Amino acid sequence: MYLVTEQKTLQFAMRTRDDKLASINIPLYLPDTGLPNEAYVSTCCALWKRSIVIDDVYQETRFDLSGTRSFDAQNGYRSVSMLTVPMLLADGAVVGVLQFINHMDPDTGAIIPFAQDLVTLVEALAAHAAIALDNLNLIEERKAFMESLIHTIATAIDAKSPYTGRHSERVPALALMLAEAAHAMAEGPLAQFSFKTDDEWHEFRVGAWLHDCGKITTPEHIIDKATKLEMIYNRIHEIRMRFEVLLRDAEIARLKQVAAGGNAQEADAAYAARAQQLGDDFAFIAQCNLGSETMDQAQLKRIEQIGAQGWMRHFDDRLGLAHEELLTRQATAAPTLPARESLLADLPHHLIPRGAGDVPDPRFGFKVDVPPHLYNHGEIYNLAVTRGTLNAEDRYKINEHMIHGIMMLERMPFPKSLQRVPEYAGTHHETLLGTGYPRRLGAQDLSIPARIMAIADIFEALTSSDRPYKTAKKFSEALNILYRLKKNGHIDADLFDLFLTSGVHLKYAEKYLAQEQRDDVDIRAYVGPVSP
Repeated sequence: MYLVTEQKTLQFAMRTRDDKLASINIPLYLPDTGLPNEAYVSTCCALWKRSIVIDDVYQETRFDLSGTRSFDAQNGYRSVSMLTVPMLLADGAVVGVLQFINHMDPDTGAIIPFAQDLVTLVEALAAHAAIALDNLNLIEERKAFMESLIHTIATAIDAKSPYTGRHSERVPALALMLAEAAHAMAEGPLAQFSFKTDDEWHEFRVGAWLHDCGKITTPEHIIDKATKLEMIYNRIHEIRMRFEVLLRDAEIARLKQVAAGGNAQEADAAYAARAQQLGDDFAFIAQCNLGSETMDQAQLKRIEQIGAQGWMRHFDDRLGLAHEELLTRQATAAPTLPARESLLADLPHHLIPRGAGDVPDPRFGFKVDVPPHLYNHGEIYNLAVTRGTLNAEDRYKINEHMIHGIMMLERMPFPKSLQRVPEYAGTHHETLLGTGYPRRLGAQDLSIPARIMAIADIFEALTSSDRPYKTAKKFSEALNILYRLKKNGHIDADLFDLFLTSGVHLKYAEKYLAQEQRDDVDIRAYVGPVSP
């Protein structure tokens, strides 16, 4: 069998003999002139789109059969009769050529010419073969197209933010490494797990690549929120300017006191004390904004005390606002200017209401706590976040990517071979204890592939060097965290042990982690039963 290639050649693709196929590509058109290559039986059959019958290869003069004769000489074979049939589709396109050699008489075993009735039968079979081959090609092209589309979507999601770049590539890579290690287990608790077909591997791979597809709906300013006051920009600059105003007010008060005949030394001392206080207060607020340390009650109280200080605003803060921004101010009357305002404030227009469309569809069975507001931009509210940079609304918006991802995937008409893609893509934030999201699934609900996805996602996130809110963790730090999750029953203990004993952690590190992250780790401290 010869197949027509995209390069307009006939490629030797298959034969009934079991020896190694020769690497042959015969051009259908002559490279120097572009004219049809009518020297060979196979090319003429494809070009003419009709069958060619030869009764005796060694008596044939119309075609160059030197290749057949050379094959005979090398293999001790004797080609006599030959039938070459085009594989035609309904539209007349040729997808290949079938060539039969040495028709044998069923009674005597003698080699005889191909009769016309046999040619008709073979032509019908060749047409069926062409359709089957075309369908197979369409299936493979569809799979290749889908893989490419999925990779494009995942790449586009990562490209939304410089801080999540290549996450959608690294998680599938790690998940596949761990799945291959689990698949290879012949004994132990993971011995029963396996992907039995290429379709099952393909299904898992697609699910892994789509595990964060819901992030396409997550606003970049939430994904990239590196400080507590950040929205589209870091609002610490607004607050700093208010401190500047208070410092300028203090300086004006000093000058007025001196001009009015007051004690210059006292005025200078009062100004210096006020400047020191403002500097200390702003430094504290700026440090709180970073979210790098856990906040305690004393710090939270100090934020409120600093925020209670007043400053005077002389200009209308509604000028220059877009229509939607103005709508958020309608509930409150504009104050008479100049207006005294708090240095830090949680104002009504900081609360963005949650619409009916911003609540998860109950049909999907999500079990999540939905904050009453879509966003809360309050200054004290955000500065008082006790850990990290995300408030409750931000955290929900981040977690919501799982909700949107599952809703998108479960609405898609996946073929039977990809039915479990939503499961593989939508469970990597669940835990074995039922404390994860968005469905609070438990151990009984989570398959081995789903558990693999969870470990891969956590380890990649811990060791990633492109997140705005943390530095990349070293091997030892990341494994300590995963080990605590193992001890607490959040992740699968057997898969975590396999992650280490199989060397998958080293294989992944060699390809994706910086050299300074790869500190020495004794895996014996992590593997095996957990002590009470």
